[in-house]
Amino acid sequence: MSVSRRILVVEDEKVIRETVTAYLEKDGHWVTAVADGEKAIAAVRKRSFDLVVLDLMLPKVSGEEVCRAIRDISDVPIIMLTAKGDEEDRVTGLAMGADDYLVKPFSPRELVARVRALLRRARVSEAPQRDTMVFGSLSIDVAGHKAAIDGVDVDLTATEFKLLITLARYPGKVYTRLELVEKVLGWDFDRYERAVDSHVKNLRAKLNDDPKNPSFIYTVHGVGYRFDPPQAGE
Repeated sequence: MSVSRRILVVEDEKVIRETVTAYLEKDGHWVTAVADGEKAIAAVRKRSFDLVVLDLMLPKVSGEEVCRAIRDISDVPIIMLTAKGDEEDRVTGLAMGADDYLVKPFSPRELVARVRALLRRARVSEAPQRDTMVFGSLSIDVAGHKAAIDGVDVDLTATEFKLLITLARYPGKVYTRLELVEKVLGWDFDRYERAVDSHVKNLRAKLNDDPKNPSFIYTVHGVGYRFDPPQAGE
């Protein structure tokens, strides 16, 4: 049995909504289920959730708009549900701020497993080597789950923060995309390697890190990424 968390399920198809709710409640969570985008946004503004399961094809307000609205006020983990199976659609969803992606039809048991994995990552349960890491203008407060550039807080999602501290703990170490999928996203499927690229792109943008002239995250072509901050005096 997993630790109970409060989860918002946003799904307009009644059978799917009720099935997902039943499986999550059986896993011990408190579930609020709504059928359209307007109610989803209202629910997030009214109450704090630990995770959101969000369908993209919604009435009134689209799932994309709901995702953007949530990201304006919260870094709560988001799992997107959609009938769109194209890789570009998945990458677009992740670029909007989603943390994971499931294509319909999906296994409710797999969804529960992914919920558990996201909640574990959100708690950053892995013991840090240091409570605070400082690399020039970038400071990372691991215990406080926040990062700042020149003293200004950077608004990172739980997945982006996990990605940052995974890379920053071992400066200079090259991680393959598959290694980052396993360590950060929690899934060892090849088809999710592109998701890492999307999360790295979002993280770089928030750190003001130009991929053509990086200060922190470098692309190792054909392999993956490494964190290589400037040395003192550079």
